[in-house]
Amino acid sequence: QLQLVESGGGLVQPGQSLRLSCAGSGYYSIGWFRQAPGKEREGVSCISTNDANTGYADSVKGRFTISRDYAKNTVYLQMNDLKPEDTGVYYCAARETFVAMCALVTYVYDYWGQGTQVTVSS
Repeated sequence: QLQLVESGGGLVQPGQSLRLSCAGSGYYSIGWFRQAPGKEREGVSCISTNDANTGYADSVKGRFTISRDYAKNTVYLQMNDLKPEDTGVYYCAARETFVAMCALVTYVYDYWGQGTQVTVSS
């Protein structure tokens, strides 16, 4: 049974950076999603099972970078130049099916973490 634990969230000012961690990622395709109050959960970034492919939402391209460290059993999301609209609860999710191309839709993922809060405010 897979357990995912997110960490690294916090309160920062616009333009600052955070790095989120998803522990327990194993050898799964991993997606990062976020949900702001009153809004639907949206895909942010993803990485394929074999690290051959990564994906990003248009709103974060050029600012966010996803990566994996197999030795630490962790996937990271480096978030630079944060904006107020990046505020929300960030979740990581794992997909059991082995895929070379990842997806930014919630329904393909099988396991979810509890989430970590990211707040960007001046």
